[in-house]
Order: sequence, then C-alpha cells, then structure tokens
Amino acid sequence: MKENKYDDPVFFDKYAQMERSQKGLAGAGEWHEFKKLLPDFNGKRVLDLGCGLGWHCVYAAQHGAARVVGTDISQKMLEEARCKSADAGVTVEYLNIAIEDACFEEAAFDIVLSSLAFHYVASFAEICKNVYRLLSPGGDFVFSVEHPVFTAYGTGDWYYNENGAIMHWPVDRYFAQGKRQATFLDESVIKYHKTLTTYIDTLLQSGFSLRRVVEPEPDPILLEQHPEYGDELRRPMFLLLAAQKN
Repeated sequence: MKENKYDDPVFFDKYAQMERSQKGLAGAGEWHEFKKLLPDFNGKRVLDLGCGLGWHCVYAAQHGAARVVGTDISQKMLEEARCKSADAGVTVEYLNIAIEDACFEEAAFDIVLSSLAFHYVASFAEICKNVYRLLSPGGDFVFSVEHPVFTAYGTGDWYYNENGAIMHWPVDRYFAQGKRQATFLDESVIKYHKTLTTYIDTLLQSGFSLRRVVEPEPDPILLEQHPEYGDELRRPMFLLLAAQKN
C-alpha cells in the first residue's frame, strides 16, 4: 500500500514550516550541488516524479523547458505547487499520481527529475525500468535520495548521551534492505532503505550511463546562517545521482 503522509493535515503543516518549504530551492541544503547536475532545459520535455511543492518544476519552466509535468501522490502538495507555479507565471501540468503509477507514452520526456522521493518507494528497479521507457534516447535522469548511511538504521535520529548531547549517527542493518519505520518532523513515516550498490548498479543494469555521483556537504551559505547545521558534516544525509539513457 502506498503511504500518503503528506495529506495528513498535521504532518503537512509541520512540513510547510521547514526552511526548504518556505524558501524553496534556496532553503534546500543540497540544492547548491544538485543544480550542477541538471542538464540544459531549453526546449526539453521534463517530468518530475514526486514533485512535492513544485519548486523543481518551476525552475525547469523558468529555464526554457517546452513542457513540464509534475506528479505527486499528495493532493495538498499539488495544490500548493499549482499556486507557486501561478505566482511564478509559468505553466506546469500537475498530476495526482504515485511514483509507481506514472504511466506515459514511451520516450515522452527528455529529462526525468526527482527530489528526495525514491526512499518512499519499495523498488528502485521498477523506477529505473519505467524511467528508461519514458526517456527519449540520450535523455537525462537526475535525482536525489536520502543517503544509505542516513536510512540504514532507520530512526532518522542521532544517538545522544545522558545529557542530551549528540554522540554519533547509528548505522546498522545496512545490507538488510527494505522497510524502515522512521521519525520525521516528530511523526512516524515509512521509508525504504537501499544500499549504495542498489542505487548505482541498478542504474547501470537498467541501461543507463552514470554521469555523476555526489554526496553533498551542506550549503556553506546555510551553514553560515545556521551554525547548528554543522552537525550535518558528521555524516552524509543526501545522495545525488545523474545518469543518461544509452
């Protein structure tokens, strides 16, 4: 069963207060590196899987994409995304579809994006199979996920000492891929841990060429604004991958 936590009013309200929700791409700690992986959007057909609030869709449209489609399982996310696109004066087609159910014509897109969504989906192999079908020859597949070091243990939190100070980040059950009961914004959510091998080798086995692999450190500008983000330098939180259909 596909989880749709973001249509929960309490959870969505908490998510809406996050810096990346308020400030958009400028408030996302990985954006300074993710944008370097993006291809030229001019005249391209773009699909964003798990588009959330639509920030990447707006960016693609503002940079010359001929067509932009964003899909998400959450109606609340899409309502906000439509408003943000309208405010930006760009045209984006938003569809209420889960990532697993994204079905379009073969070679319908030149670029497929996704930001921090695939760790909510059980099978990465099925994602790659579908994206490969949806992309035109030579098309680009660029996405971010929570790093396997971040998802392995599953709780989404540090270990603390008796005084409440951070000791270390727990990594366990690394090779036991699958469902994890995690805590995000003080709410229980289901995520799916996958190893680094699964992400990279599945891309290769699916017919993609790997262009870039990035484990981004936090944005220096955000670190300066929020010194408490310094703890994010102690373990990788995100994994960014850029691939191309052969």
